Amino acid sequence: MAGKTPETHILIKGAKVHNLKNISLAIPRNRFVVITGLSGSGKSSLAFDTLYAEGQRRYVESLSAYARQFLGRMSKPEVEYIKGIAPAIAIEQKVNTRNPRSTVGTSTEIYEYIKLLYARIGKTYSPVSGNLVRRDSVTDVCDYMTKLPANSRATVMCRLLLKHNRSLQTQLSILLQQGFSRIKYNGTFERIEEVIKQGADENKNYFLVVDRLTIRPDDEDLLQRLADSVQTAFYEGDGECICEIEHGDAIRQEVFSNRFEADGISFEEPTSNLFSFNNPYGACKTCEGFGSIIGIDEDLVIPNKSLSVYEDAIACWRGEKLSEWKDELVNNAYRFNFPVHKPWYDLTEEQRQLVWDGNKYFGGINAFFKFVEEQTYKIQYRVIQSRYRGKTVCPECRGTRLRSDANYVKVGGKSISEIVLMPVSEVLQFFTSLELSEFDRTVVKRLLQEITNRLRFLCDVGLSYLTLNRLSSTLSGGESQRINLATSLGSSLVGSMYILDEPSIGLHPRDTHRLIRVLQQLRQLGNSVIVVEHDEEIMHAADHLIDIGPMAGENGGQIMFEGKYEQLVNEQESLTALYLTHRMGIPVPKIRRKWRDYIALSGVRENNLRGIDVKFPLNILVAVTGVSGSGKTSLVKRVLYPSLKKMYGGYGERTGRFDKITGDYIKVTEVEMVDQNPIGRSSRSNPATYVKAYDDIRSLFADQPLARTRAYKPGFFSFNIEGGRCEECEGEGVVQIGMQFMADIHLTCESCKGKRFKEEVLEVTYQGLNIADILDLTIDQAIEFFSKHAQSNSVENRIVSKLKPLAETGLGYLRMGQSSDTLSGGEAQRIKLASFLVKGASDK
Repeated sequence: MAGKTPETHILIKGAKVHNLKNISLAIPRNRFVVITGLSGSGKSSLAFDTLYAEGQRRYVESLSAYARQFLGRMSKPEVEYIKGIAPAIAIEQKVNTRNPRSTVGTSTEIYEYIKLLYARIGKTYSPVSGNLVRRDSVTDVCDYMTKLPANSRATVMCRLLLKHNRSLQTQLSILLQQGFSRIKYNGTFERIEEVIKQGADENKNYFLVVDRLTIRPDDEDLLQRLADSVQTAFYEGDGECICEIEHGDAIRQEVFSNRFEADGISFEEPTSNLFSFNNPYGACKTCEGFGSIIGIDEDLVIPNKSLSVYEDAIACWRGEKLSEWKDELVNNAYRFNFPVHKPWYDLTEEQRQLVWDGNKYFGGINAFFKFVEEQTYKIQYRVIQSRYRGKTVCPECRGTRLRSDANYVKVGGKSISEIVLMPVSEVLQFFTSLELSEFDRTVVKRLLQEITNRLRFLCDVGLSYLTLNRLSSTLSGGESQRINLATSLGSSLVGSMYILDEPSIGLHPRDTHRLIRVLQQLRQLGNSVIVVEHDEEIMHAADHLIDIGPMAGENGGQIMFEGKYEQLVNEQESLTALYLTHRMGIPVPKIRRKWRDYIALSGVRENNLRGIDVKFPLNILVAVTGVSGSGKTSLVKRVLYPSLKKMYGGYGERTGRFDKITGDYIKVTEVEMVDQNPIGRSSRSNPATYVKAYDDIRSLFADQPLARTRAYKPGFFSFNIEGGRCEECEGEGVVQIGMQFMADIHLTCESCKGKRFKEEVLEVTYQGLNIADILDLTIDQAIEFFSKHAQSNSVENRIVSKLKPLAETGLGYLRMGQSSDTLSGGEAQRIKLASFLVKGASDK
């Protein structure tokens, strides 16, 4: 670090966080830096738990004591000093929110700008006639009239309305007193006093004549007179003004209205709140802006779409009593030509809707559930109702989340609901090619610029396939991270330090170069970009590389290399260099496993999948691959997983659209989803508890002679409940001391010396080790220790069988009692995988 200053480098000395071995290094500022190394080597400890923690802590410390009380207090990382550090922004590989209202559009703020654009220049169209709905002002009418050909004759009129329940005679008398002299009926002008004398016919439609004038360009008083007349016509006609224009032999009428209505419907004028599903004003009243309601789930009512109505496709119509509803349909099907023997997936949309709605010959599924609802005072009908309830698309807004008025407003021929249903790439194309008048373009110039920039950033990070209404909670960890990256680019921050956790995860190699360009853009804005990454292309593009190793866990935490990519490949001690140069590699099996059983999905149409048919072989490793947005997640996570899970009654969400599932699915006994979401990061959770090995260890200790003598139950060896744990630290091993506005201090418990248990509990030993000693063993050491004393069908054997998957997934270096909040993302993912392997079911 000699000769390097805090102005040009981030200087770190003596970092000892987690497994870091007192490392010191200088990271160049305002550069694109990649930290690499095998999982558990200490990459996250350096990037997130040292650099980010200190950058964030210093920024928070710079705020007032009043502001700090609302922010999380951050502890100082275990390091001698860090100099030259900037305010830090961490973009981690995890789903940020489970909020059902959060979407891609709202989290990137693109939807906020689109709402404003629609409020400013959106045009409202009547759903009845399709005509433009507009409010005419006095100025609009005057502008129109003054542009008429010279010497045109114009009559300003309005409908004669009876106000305050007056008779026609009374209304005419009042109008006469107010100075009006003529009315018009059937093309003829009549004097009001004459009509009153003759007796007005209330069945006739009269028009009140406000003014008659000739359009002359040289008439200086014309505009003022016209404005007064139009204003009067609007008032007397309850917002409507009729102008009859005569030029030569041609006569035509123009109707103007200062009310925002058409075809007898009053419309809401566009405001940003009208397009907000998070605002009671704009949200659909039925689903309150969620887009879905708890109702009758079609996937539960018709679980197997390969069956016909005759073959009991409709699950709620099965059984001796309830089959009467099916029989009614089957027996009358010939009357309306309904194919009862055709599989459900082969029925047209109209035929399916008929089964739901019914007709005069049979009661449909909706009528059945209405009957069930009326009978819910009986327990059996309450059971039926609960069996088929689930999340369904809101029938009022059809999933758009907005009140119907919002969809009458269009820009470029599209409503805001149509925009958010389009992929980001198509939305970008729509807004870049949007044709607007010069006035409208001036009004929304800055809005359009923000929208297109942010959409372009989403495309640049490989998310062009997402729709803006996609729920944030359904995104993968990698997608969520890249959305945050695009949002950061849109905010144009400078002088910051961005720390990212493997942004290339889930990204096809085709899109990696676009991600690199985005990271370089962040750097060019004047930011330090630090990326934890394994991707070769990203490592090659980095300005500076840091390799941490040599191994994982306690055998890692050392700087193996610092410098350029070209220098790294010549290293002999670095595992990363050995794999990059193919001196080491992953062996590819020459012989593939044969398969016979399979699960087949037909007609999969979820999201962008176009009615595909696909087979998934059983009892082998199957990879689903393709470019970003090709439909991998839609196929596996939205269709295959929920359709299998629903067979076991363990899935409440909507299943993706497909026709039928066939094959050997009956042989699958259980299905699990191992996603990218992290395991619970609790200080009380550890590898031994996560794979349930600790339950057997507690039972083993409770079975020791001293424990039996003292009547210790397995719970006495738990650090989560009262009994054998140290009550001073409540089984944590450390005591937390609150420091008000400063970060809390964690000190080793003086009572148990960090061992978590009472002294008398530690007196119980198994083969010379107490419970604290067992928790201090590595996974590999624990397997070796318990294997020595294992007998067939013994507790020791069960412990070893539960720990072995951890070792097989490369986690043998972890301590049995290592807190899960100290694990890296890769370690946590492998622990989750190991926990499923422990279950040991053969067909999963």
